[in-house]
Amino acid sequence: MKNWRFGLLVGIVFFCFLGIIFRLFTLQILKHNSYQIKAANQQQGYQNIYPSRGEIYMQDRYVEKKSISSFFPVAINKNFYKVYAIPKNILAKEETANLLAPLLNIDLATIRNRINKQDDPYEPLKDKVDETIIEQIKNLNLEGINFETQSRRYFPLNAIACHLIGFVREQEGEQDKGQYGIEESYQKELAGKTGLALMEKDSRGQFIPVTKEIIEKPEDGVDLVLTIDSNIQIFAEQKLQEYIDKFKSTSGSIVIMEVKTGKILTMVNSPKFNPNNYSDVKNVSVFMNQAVQSLYEPGSVFKPITMAAALDKGVVTPQTTYNDIGKVEISGKIIENALKRGEGIQTMTEVLEKSLNTGVVFAQQKLGKSDFKNYIEKFGFSEKTGIDLNGEVRGNTANLETNRDFEFANISFGQGIAVTPIQLVAAFGALANDGILMRPYVVDKIIYSNGKEKITQPTEIRRVISSNTASRITAMLVSVVKNGHTQRAGVSGYQVAAKTGTAQIPDPTTKRYLENETIHTVMGYFPAFDARFSMIVKLDKPIGARFAESTSAPLFGEIAKYILNYYEIAPSE
Repeated sequence: MKNWRFGLLVGIVFFCFLGIIFRLFTLQILKHNSYQIKAANQQQGYQNIYPSRGEIYMQDRYVEKKSISSFFPVAINKNFYKVYAIPKNILAKEETANLLAPLLNIDLATIRNRINKQDDPYEPLKDKVDETIIEQIKNLNLEGINFETQSRRYFPLNAIACHLIGFVREQEGEQDKGQYGIEESYQKELAGKTGLALMEKDSRGQFIPVTKEIIEKPEDGVDLVLTIDSNIQIFAEQKLQEYIDKFKSTSGSIVIMEVKTGKILTMVNSPKFNPNNYSDVKNVSVFMNQAVQSLYEPGSVFKPITMAAALDKGVVTPQTTYNDIGKVEISGKIIENALKRGEGIQTMTEVLEKSLNTGVVFAQQKLGKSDFKNYIEKFGFSEKTGIDLNGEVRGNTANLETNRDFEFANISFGQGIAVTPIQLVAAFGALANDGILMRPYVVDKIIYSNGKEKITQPTEIRRVISSNTASRITAMLVSVVKNGHTQRAGVSGYQVAAKTGTAQIPDPTTKRYLENETIHTVMGYFPAFDARFSMIVKLDKPIGARFAESTSAPLFGEIAKYILNYYEIAPSE
């Protein structure tokens, strides 16, 4: 009996020992790699290293460009501070709340609620606090209130050029991302290349910064130098807002392009927003860049396009005449002049001077539907301009596909076709540039983190009209400014080629044009016979003036005068 019990005990011990050996074999041999990885994951881990975002600059023609610091900064990286609390360390909670609330511009009740979370070891109070505020808080010597440095995107000019530049959306734990404008269009280039580091963890699983081992170095983003001139941009923004306020317009746009290269010198839209506080915007449509993302029926500023096509085809000359009786019937429908009266025998030059709808219908009919459609496509209205900004839309030329006489007649004077301001600027740039259409662009230079530079080269899209046609339409548009409804767009001592347009607005519901609501545009270029700049000025739904000659025309003239003086271009007359 004693030997049996002893044998059982030995057997139990043996099998237990065997189980332990098997378990150790499994852990140390069979699953060694698995547990080694688990242990490593508990003790260390990989973390992304985000590079410094590239910065964006405008130009100033008066400043000699020796280095990147010579340019005008419009989107930079700036050190801000995060203010946070350790509630358990705050003894005088009421006093602390009363002192912090006005400095951080936070409601007193909110501050109280946050610093009274007794078990919370870390309670953020406010991000992006400026250094001057931090200094004031430091001087108060508040217990339990601490600071953390953070690099954030900053826009020194606030709302200036906001639609062109866009903003940067901050993402906790991820790389910040550009939204709208240049910030989005060049997101990949500005963001740079993310690096990777191996770091040890403490007992709570938090990374220990001092143990960082760089696996892959980050590569900082590129810096961008825009084609935009800061002085013209600021002046144009001020003048646009002045005229919007004067005529109570709902919105407006100004775009100025260098005709021989396609460089955009100014791009202004209103209403504006402050990219430093983009989250305050309730209506996201405010972020849209109307110059490249918004279609509208241009009205009479389209008439020079129709006339240039007819001149180039040789079916009319500036002296070709027709008898204007004030209206024309096409397919049973009546098209009238804006003033609803006939002017008698008129030349094609007078058609543009007096902005006669019937006259451009006459020219379009001489041209024919097939050739008219072809020229509109050559001018680029059925495609995107290719400007280096995201979200550009192409023009709506669907009515050209109907092949109906009335639709073609309507389009000849800018109705039944929808375009963007940038398309008009490029098309008139072709009239000014000896008939050659250029691709507009806004980034002049890319500067890489290693110091290398890439300069954007002008791109010729195609020849639209002959050099001779360009000269003749220019002479006609100069006559429009001297003798027609566009006189207030002129500049004393200079020859300016321009045309006004007062366009009706179609109601998307009724498909009819709205009563008493119009869009006023002036489109032109200067100096006329050696043109350097193409410009559009657009005011939406102005009040107190019927035609663009009283609203957009004087605004065009003021900005043209500023630019001619700014570039020290001698008078031509």
